[in-house]
Amino acid sequence: MDMKSKLNKFAGGAGTLFNRAVQFTEEKLGSAEKTELDAHFENLLQRAEKTRIWTERVLKQTEAVLQPNPNQRMEDLLYEKLEKKKKDRVTNAEQLGLYMVDSGNDFGPGTSYGNALIKCGQAEIKIGTAEREFVTQSVNNFLQPLRNFLEGDMKTIMKEKRLLEVKRLDLDAAKSRLRKAKSPNAQQQDDAVAKAEADLRAAQTEFDRQAEITKILLEGINSTHAHHLRCLNDFIEAQMTYYAQCQQHMVDLQRQLGSYSVGSNVGGGNLPNMHQSSSAFTNNINPLEPSAPPAIQVTAATPTEKKQARVLYDYEAANSSELSLLADELIMVYSVAGLDPDWLMAEKKNTHGVVPLTYLEILE
Repeated sequence: MDMKSKLNKFAGGAGTLFNRAVQFTEEKLGSAEKTELDAHFENLLQRAEKTRIWTERVLKQTEAVLQPNPNQRMEDLLYEKLEKKKKDRVTNAEQLGLYMVDSGNDFGPGTSYGNALIKCGQAEIKIGTAEREFVTQSVNNFLQPLRNFLEGDMKTIMKEKRLLEVKRLDLDAAKSRLRKAKSPNAQQQDDAVAKAEADLRAAQTEFDRQAEITKILLEGINSTHAHHLRCLNDFIEAQMTYYAQCQQHMVDLQRQLGSYSVGSNVGGGNLPNMHQSSSAFTNNINPLEPSAPPAIQVTAATPTEKKQARVLYDYEAANSSELSLLADELIMVYSVAGLDPDWLMAEKKNTHGVVPLTYLEILE
């Protein structure tokens, strides 16, 4: 291409930009007509814009739910932009669980408090693991599809929409030039009118073609909504699974803990029995002094039907009326008249004593 052709091309491009600018300005001032899109097309544009806005908001807030720490969210975004693997972080629940387990081992797993801390810590670690799985599933099945839509299809729609606006300005500018060429005040030149008509036909063709492309992309929003609905169902299912796991871990923990009100403290001293502490305070008795769990006479008691039970976890007897237990051992238990319903009489190896019911799994 010679220099003259380059200059002509540059001049033509500059003239087109000038005509667009003039048309845009006159439209804003209300002195130029504007080609309006049909109602269906306008509805498609509005729906696409709503989809973009709400998808961005839902995406942002879901990220905040999955990772409440804004600094860590920013760090994850940086790793994603750099296409590097994110750092594996310990969740808050897992960190709490580790501290509880370590403290329980330090106090002594044979003590009631130490054993309870270990059990709680193990449950918190399980919750943290469930949380990690929930976050991973939510990112893969919900967040990532939303991001892909915004960074892919939506960007394409926005690009074609801007191009359609450019073609629309070119079309209206061509219409304006044709009107001016045909106006009574203009010098009637057949060549100028013919050129204006040719420019208008070319601009109309370009506009119609771009409108069709944009319309096809906009109509694809329907399938996008259907896809996002499936992703939403996956997210809710993952959330339900996560909360169900948390509840189950807590139910299991509560069953394991039972009543840790009876047993030794972290230093090995005896703690009061909580089912007696109320009466102890009422009668001005020091609740920190050792006392027997239930006030019964073991030798004179009439037992009910004996049943076999499995010990869920270790239990250290607080006084002579209680029986120490080891996890997973099998014992015989029965209830005694006058005994607190949270306690059972237990027998093992020719020894007997009361034990907390919640430490046991009764075998039928």
